[in-house]
Amino acid sequence: MPRFARLAVIFVEIALLSALILATRCANYQDIFVAGNIYLVDADCYARMTRVQMCDAQPGLIVRHHAFENFPQGTTPHTTAPLDYLILGLSFLLRPFTMDALDLAGAFVSPMLALLGGWFLWWWSRRMKFRYRWAMLILYAISPILVHGTELGRPDHQSLLMLLVMIAICMEWSLQTSSDAIRESRIVLHIRGWAMISAGAWALAIWVSAYEPVILFLIVITTSFLVNREALFARDRRAGWVLFVAIIAIALLIERRLPSLSILHPDPIFRNWAGTIGELAHVSPANPAWLRWCGYLLLIAPFLILINIRVRRDDAPGGRALPVYVLLTVTYGLTIWQVRWGYFFALLFALALPALLAPIKSAAAVWIAFVLSIFPILRDWDERLWPNEAQLAARVERRNESAQLRDLALHLRSRDVHPFLAPWWLSPSIAYWSGQPGVAGSSHESLNGIEDSARFFLSDDLQKERAILQNHRVTWIFAYDSERVAQNSAAVLNQELPLHPLCRVLDRTPGQAPRFLIFSAQTAAFKLYRAAD
Repeated sequence: MPRFARLAVIFVEIALLSALILATRCANYQDIFVAGNIYLVDADCYARMTRVQMCDAQPGLIVRHHAFENFPQGTTPHTTAPLDYLILGLSFLLRPFTMDALDLAGAFVSPMLALLGGWFLWWWSRRMKFRYRWAMLILYAISPILVHGTELGRPDHQSLLMLLVMIAICMEWSLQTSSDAIRESRIVLHIRGWAMISAGAWALAIWVSAYEPVILFLIVITTSFLVNREALFARDRRAGWVLFVAIIAIALLIERRLPSLSILHPDPIFRNWAGTIGELAHVSPANPAWLRWCGYLLLIAPFLILINIRVRRDDAPGGRALPVYVLLTVTYGLTIWQVRWGYFFALLFALALPALLAPIKSAAAVWIAFVLSIFPILRDWDERLWPNEAQLAARVERRNESAQLRDLALHLRSRDVHPFLAPWWLSPSIAYWSGQPGVAGSSHESLNGIEDSARFFLSDDLQKERAILQNHRVTWIFAYDSERVAQNSAAVLNQELPLHPLCRVLDRTPGQAPRFLIFSAQTAAFKLYRAAD
């Protein structure tokens, strides 16, 4: 093929892949850009942006303590600096073009990371000479759970983790592969380069979060050791291991704290609270969500893995995929335990797909099967892009509530500290917009504040209510939909609903509120009270 034709094909492929990735990640733009303001997807995103806001106000700051949640004690967070400064760096690039550079950077950082991941996969799969690489690229672009992890308005560490873990696993795969197609490629990367990229990506991923990447790293290293221990400790890999240790050491010196393992030893309140968190829910093997994430080919994946392990004993590009198959199997079990592992399961399934399909000689059969297999994914997108009346009404209601909450929170802005108490899932956004600290938060480190806020809203005892406000030095109280607040608070505390919980009084009958709560403002969805001195 002439060089011009090859370049044209490359340009078209990258353009189509980029358009598909950005179109799916930005499909929720109407929920993010509302009336000239930028709203984020969930509570954790606002907590992240509060950290970025602090770094912006004091460049070079490493945020090791959150005073804006669980007030007045605060928390020692599990979140780390890399994503903070990635978002802040992106905001610097946007400042010449917008007044909302920080919010805009937070909104777009995850789609940009997804786009980088797509470009990397395109390049890597091309070098690996996968016959069915476009099945992987298309699934990466449209899988709903991968889109959710990297969508517009979601500045969460999962998007950065997925990129780093993907690079690390792909490089490990390249290291396992002894194909002549790789060694004789025009653009040759010495094995030491592959090793350093892999080690650097693993170390950065562990810096971002010492949870999922640590488990995945140990699985890959253990599997590689059992398959070929000499290669794992070969001379060409020593520089990579040195880089790995150096990055981990730098991370420990910068963060100056060890990862918290409290999530592994949860108390009853944690278990109750975790039951209300979507990403900590269990996923039954019979749940149709699996097919919406990966398509019907997932059903025959175990058989394809067995065929590959038995048949692919040569050095073809898919012949050294055993660590990926092991990772895929383990993350399947972990996703059954916690849905948050679904991001990595779907990513690994996409990575493994070209190797799984490689033994099938008929390209027409493969592509017909693949197109048919993604029907559940397309059905999910059909519901998302063209929602029914009830779903559309719920989306509009959420947008309106976000705008109303922002308006109330902006009234709290002050140079003085005036803490607030609100339902835990609303607290991070109020803290971000108001600049005031909250009693509750959205992380497990804020459990004390979450518990006290739940007890406050469920209480029917004036003395207990006032004691909670005094202990947390609360100035402002946000009331919200009493049914939802009461149900969530009862679930967190694992207790029955009282006949007249305070949240119902504050929401429905402000005139009957306790005397120490002064009604100050309201919107259609929220009411604001001030605690009397």
